[in-house]
Amino acid sequence: MNKPEQPLNVDGVRAVELHYRAIREISGGNTSFYQSQTRLNSPGLGVMLPDAYREVAEMSVQCINLFALEFVQALEACNTFTERELNYGWLSVYMPIWFLKETKAEKKALEYCAKYNVPTNRVCFELSEKLLAETDGAAADAIRNMRNRGFHFMLTDFGGSACPMMRLADFNVDYVMLSPEVANYIGRDERSDSAVKSIIGFVSDMGCETVADGVVNARQAERLYEFECLYCAGPLAGKYITERYVRRRSDE
Repeated sequence: MNKPEQPLNVDGVRAVELHYRAIREISGGNTSFYQSQTRLNSPGLGVMLPDAYREVAEMSVQCINLFALEFVQALEACNTFTERELNYGWLSVYMPIWFLKETKAEKKALEYCAKYNVPTNRVCFELSEKLLAETDGAAADAIRNMRNRGFHFMLTDFGGSACPMMRLADFNVDYVMLSPEVANYIGRDERSDSAVKSIIGFVSDMGCETVADGVVNARQAERLYEFECLYCAGPLAGKYITERYVRRRSDE
């Protein structure tokens, strides 16, 4: 993963552009972390969200080349946010499993952070639920080693209808972001609430912090907090926005 000489542009627009949304602490509403999401600006297809291109990209080394561009932009954003005196713990960037399993993944990630002068604990690598299908131990070892270097890891889309939940025991990640499906169960009936509470309890028992995605209203957030989920993302916490609009609330 060599550093791009300059950002790849299409008609004067970055081909890869990260947007950011807040992950907020439920109890006080303060921003705890920032989660990034990549847009691809394609001359023929327009702006593409991850659902439209990620699966195809991860069929080849193309996903590693894409990650290089994403990681650089995320590190640049970390420095920009620091200059703006934003108070946050980390900023996430999506990491393909293909890169995680490379033998030099840890070394390369450290080199990037050193080059951009970003502490490793400011970076959270976002992993898809495909991680749970890994059985050879390489991904689990890489996560453990990179966490020892200060990096954070967050598994996303956990608890959905097709998620093999028990496989979480094999991967020592820091954060688990619940599938929006989970938040949608809140308030349906007592059994649904019990199911959500059980998922959060399971994640906590694995030593991970829970982040609820897809939270749309205060009622859901309050119930999640009762279930000991401390963080939320989604419409209630704020939508994805471009870097230039990310400001402290007092500056908005």
